[in-house]
Amino acid sequence: MGSADRKIKRAQKRKKEKDMQADLDLFEKLGDECEACQKPYDKKDREMVSTWSVVVRKEEQIVRLYCPQCWQFAMDLIEKVEEEENNE
Repeated sequence: MGSADRKIKRAQKRKKEKDMQADLDLFEKLGDECEACQKPYDKKDREMVSTWSVVVRKEEQIVRLYCPQCWQFAMDLIEKVEEEENNE
């Protein structure tokens, strides 16, 4: 029984490591500017790293970067559309 448990745990560990490597590969696709307004992004600036939004679509291998202003505009627009749908 112990051998089977170890085998399962090793397989799970390999899968986690593979998934983490795939996520790190996606990080390399992170752009240098906002997708919407092309405002430059500095990966070494702590404030930018903590305030900008990243959208990742693993299936399509797409990584998109948005500045706080564009992200807020998009969230406000989504909220407005949802309110209009609820009022109908």
